[in-house]
Amino acid sequence: MRLRKENILIVDDDLHILELLQRHLHSWNYHTYRAVSVKEAVAILKDTHVDLLITDLKMPQIDGFELIKFVTEHYPDLPKLVVTGFPSVQDSLKAIKSGVVEYLTKPFTKGELQAAVAKALPKSVKEVVKNDTAKPQEHGEIIGASEKIEEVLQIIDRVKDNKATIFINGESGTGKELVARAIHYEGKFSKAPFIPVNCGGIPENLLEAELFGYTKGAFTGADKDRKGAFQAAQGGTIFLDEIGNASLAVQARLLRVLQEKEVVRVGAQKPEKIDVRVIAATNNNLREMIKKQTFREDLYYRLSVVEIPLPALRERMSDIPLLVDKFLFKYGVEYKDRFIRIDPEALEILKRYTWPGNIRELENIIQRAVIMCDKAVGVKDLPDHLKYNLEMPENKLVSLAEMERDYIKKVLRSTGNNKTKAAEILQITRKTLRHKLDN
Repeated sequence: MRLRKENILIVDDDLHILELLQRHLHSWNYHTYRAVSVKEAVAILKDTHVDLLITDLKMPQIDGFELIKFVTEHYPDLPKLVVTGFPSVQDSLKAIKSGVVEYLTKPFTKGELQAAVAKALPKSVKEVVKNDTAKPQEHGEIIGASEKIEEVLQIIDRVKDNKATIFINGESGTGKELVARAIHYEGKFSKAPFIPVNCGGIPENLLEAELFGYTKGAFTGADKDRKGAFQAAQGGTIFLDEIGNASLAVQARLLRVLQEKEVVRVGAQKPEKIDVRVIAATNNNLREMIKKQTFREDLYYRLSVVEIPLPALRERMSDIPLLVDKFLFKYGVEYKDRFIRIDPEALEILKRYTWPGNIRELENIIQRAVIMCDKAVGVKDLPDHLKYNLEMPENKLVSLAEMERDYIKKVLRSTGNNKTKAAEILQITRKTLRHKLDN
């Protein structure tokens, strides 16, 4: 078992390499920090405990050798792993003399990286694992190590290489399109098109033409023949988002497409054969819609050959730090041109919130916080509804006095124990605040 989760700092000016390394490291359940320059890396090292440094050598302004030299002088016990795309005997010898314990040349395999990381990490924090199958996986932009998300990733692995119809069900903001894209781009059909269609964002009278195409003169404005999304996705995947918003007429035509493996353009008579994997998604309860006769039961069963229930963020709260890291890096680079970290107090607030808007809401809040913050995202940079949100533990009933005391303590923590500010927020005097704290 792992004694604790290791912190690994990755330094590379190539964002694609950073994404690749972080994806692999997260899949082995390491915690990562990323920097696109030596300057950012040094700032992270000063504020964060790091167990392993992974760095490129060729970087603009200050190169990786300078970072290795700095680490050797100031953090002599920190192991260093070099990953470079410009290998040379001279650089290899120089790196080894500088205290580098492992040296990888791009391109490298996932297995080579895993072996190098395991060898470079201090024995005190190494993980003893009998096999790799129980470790969390990761696909594309899907981030997470929780049991719930691991179940989703396991289903993706099983369905990615076949064309069975797939139905993704989850609340708004949970990442249904990310799952659909992972299924397509991780599988053997990835070189074929992936065509997303938002069935809720297209007017009903245009949805049929968008899905199935039309012939010249089929309706006003149809000045030429046009392929639909199904024809455009030939050999690949069509993703039908918000399928619950499709009209009964469109549902009937979709059912025929799934049954016959062919489409008929609007205004045409002759069908066209198609070879397309269909992935549908909705945040609606289709079973309830079937009872109300607003969704066809036969279409539901055609769509849900494989069903993927996508968990809400409140069901996978342990993934919040990983998601926060991803968004901090994304918007830190975009808005501040550097890595932005988050204070532990602010992260705790994010971990206590129930996230009705799911991952989309979390991303929006981190985006705003990065814009508003100075050096790091603190409690002051979070919206008030997060800072002063008091969650009641499930199945636990407490007295009004206990609830009030917990809320007062929460407000005090959010103000950095500033009693004057806390009293203003609570709309009581400092004397009353002191009295309530003493009782």
